[in-house]
This record gives sequence, C-alpha cells and structure tokens, in this order.
Amino acid sequence: MKVRGIRGAITVTEDTEKAIITATTKLLNEMIAANGLEEDNVASVTFSLTPDLNSAFPAVAARELGWDNVALFCCQELAINDALDKCIRILIHYNTDKKLGELNHIYLKDAKKLRPDLAEEGVGKNGE
Repeated sequence: MKVRGIRGAITVTEDTEKAIITATTKLLNEMIAANGLEEDNVASVTFSLTPDLNSAFPAVAARELGWDNVALFCCQELAINDALDKCIRILIHYNTDKKLGELNHIYLKDAKKLRPDLAEEGVGKNGE
C-alpha cells in the first residue's frame, strides 16, 4: 500500500462556526463517498482556511464524523493577492492500493475555480 493524497476544497459565504463546520462536513462526506474511504486507512488529514476564516477549527467536522483516532491538523493558507476568498481546503493522506488516477478529488461551490479540470470531469457532481 502507498500513502496517497486526496484533495478537496469548498467555499462558504460567511465566517461563522456553523458555516465552516457545515461546509467541512459536506466536503468530507463527499470525499469519503467518492473514494470509499475507511477511517482505519486514513493516515492524517490537513485542513486549511483562507485568512478571512477564523471562527472555527474545520477538524471539528472530522471528529463529529467519528474520526477520533486520526491525526488532524489545521492551518492558515498564505494571504495571496487575488486568491479565492472564504475557502476551506482538505488534504487526506490515505493508505491505498489505488493508482493516482483512480482517486477522486472534490471541489465544490466556488472552489471549482481552483481545479476546473477536475470539476469538468464530474467530480463533486451533485450540482454544487
């Protein structure tokens, strides 16, 4: 098995605890479903927030999903001019036999702008 990175991102419209946790939960659930993830094979998860989001730790969403034994880490994105605002990103380090091309990276809402090539392939295809 190799450790592979599975990426995802979502945007929120406001900097509130509810908005951050709700969006992070939605993104995590989509990443889990799209890749058939099992907690036991998750090595760690990194959550990042753009500097305009500071009302909650997005890792709380993973704990609320029952990921109590997974190493979770939150950090702040660099403040880059013209970067996407109010964006939550997730990087899941996952132990798997899948090839890189078999992984599904999920970009929802305005975060689709970050990787339009993946959004066009139908990733996050629930209409968001």
